[in-house]
Amino acid sequence: MNVAYVRQVKPEEADGLVKKHYDMGLARAGKIFNILRIQSLTPEALDATMVFYTNVMHGKGPLRRWVRELLATVVSKINGCVY
Repeated sequence: MNVAYVRQVKPEEADGLVKKHYDMGLARAGKIFNILRIQSLTPEALDATMVFYTNVMHGKGPLRRWVRELLATVVSKINGCVY
């Protein structure tokens, strides 16, 4: 399997929006997931992605949180995501 490499901001080098989201990731999950790291070179995109994610997963809607998480997991599995 080919593995892609995307340059990333290292946690110890992060500042501004990147540091904010890295710190939030650490607080939330105890680690910084690759989905955050691969967007670190474009902090505005990282911020927009996290705002979108938060609204989809935590916002008002007809689906309960656990159903949203389950759907995300199933779609990731179908798409062959390894994260």
